[in-house]
Amino acid sequence: LFRSLLPSCICRSLAECCFSTMAMRTEAIAACTVSLAVAGQAFVAVNRHSSKVTTQTQPESHAQPVHLRGAPGAALKDNAGSQSSAGLAATSVAAGLATAAVCRSRRGARVQRKARGGFDTVKSDEIFAEAKELMPGGVSSPVRAFKSVGGNPVVFDRVKGAYAWDVDDNKYIDYVGTWGPAIIGHADDTVLKALSAQMEKGTSFGAPCALENELAKMVIDAVPSVEMVRFCNSGTEACMGMLRLVRAFTKRDTVIKFEGCYHGHGDAFLVQAGSGVATLGLPDSPGVPKGATNGTLCAQYNNLESVEELLKTNEVAAVILEPVVGNSGFIPPTKEFLVGLRELTTKYGALLVFDEVMTGFRIAYGGAQEHFGVTPDVTTMGKVIGGGLPVGAYGGRRDIMEMVAPAGPMYQAGTLSGNPL
Repeated sequence: LFRSLLPSCICRSLAECCFSTMAMRTEAIAACTVSLAVAGQAFVAVNRHSSKVTTQTQPESHAQPVHLRGAPGAALKDNAGSQSSAGLAATSVAAGLATAAVCRSRRGARVQRKARGGFDTVKSDEIFAEAKELMPGGVSSPVRAFKSVGGNPVVFDRVKGAYAWDVDDNKYIDYVGTWGPAIIGHADDTVLKALSAQMEKGTSFGAPCALENELAKMVIDAVPSVEMVRFCNSGTEACMGMLRLVRAFTKRDTVIKFEGCYHGHGDAFLVQAGSGVATLGLPDSPGVPKGATNGTLCAQYNNLESVEELLKTNEVAAVILEPVVGNSGFIPPTKEFLVGLRELTTKYGALLVFDEVMTGFRIAYGGAQEHFGVTPDVTTMGKVIGGGLPVGAYGGRRDIMEMVAPAGPMYQAGTLSGNPL
């Protein structure tokens, strides 16, 4: 409607102003409306005046100057039809300048606020508001939603080295490192170069590739307990495969985990779990059938007596733990606790499993097992292996790992597992 009523110069001025900033606020919209109103009134006044004048024009040297008063709705003075376009042009310029001035003022205030150390999250808030209509809670993983800390999550745009920038161009020192993988910093040039070279060859084969051997050798060389390894796509998937493996190997169904330890969102592990389950205040998750957790027992971390009591009264396939708890606060183990677990599991014929998705390649290159000098039977690993790409793995003693298909009967598979990236 405005485009049909107003000259193109007004529309162009408004468009250049409005689209030059990606975070246009309500005040800017209101200013645009006021400017359009002024221009519209002037436009009507010009046309009304022009219809009353004669077709005879005065010589250019005698033309009266055009005056545009500052107050909204001011009359536009013009003594000849030939001056209508000049008055209209002046109005257009005024409208455009008024709107542009408001936008510049908004941008200037934002720049000054950032210069003073202010924190602007306009774009993040807009994107998150839209995300909540598209994804449950607006996120792809619950802890990102800021439920436990309040407010809206920050939406990030780019990362490099030790720094991250959000969509509002706020700059952060990143101590999280995408929850572990960015040990050498984000977007490392050497890593990006290697990825670029591989992407030219393809991102997924759905078939064996030589790079799987290289990565497997690196994991086996680094982690004391790993003699063979199976790659998957996440830490959760690694723990799910591990659980099936320890049950298949021992021919026992019951496992022991520890209160507050998190091993992914597999049904059997969502019993007194940490991570998002603890953060959100959910003791368990709806949708997990009772039968899925019947074989899961919980012991107290750093309490060997609670573990042995369960081992005495149950046929336990494995004792599974985070060697350093990081999903329900930070809880370091005592050396005696880890050594005691190794002795108890051996005594009662159960396997010892370290979930090193968080500790692997971080507390030490060989994980917590290298740091504490305690070697489990099976180890789960995750995101750190991928350096920022989705990956998981589980590995352990050769005789245990040879239960995994196709070497053995315990089935686990994945199209993207071991992909070349």
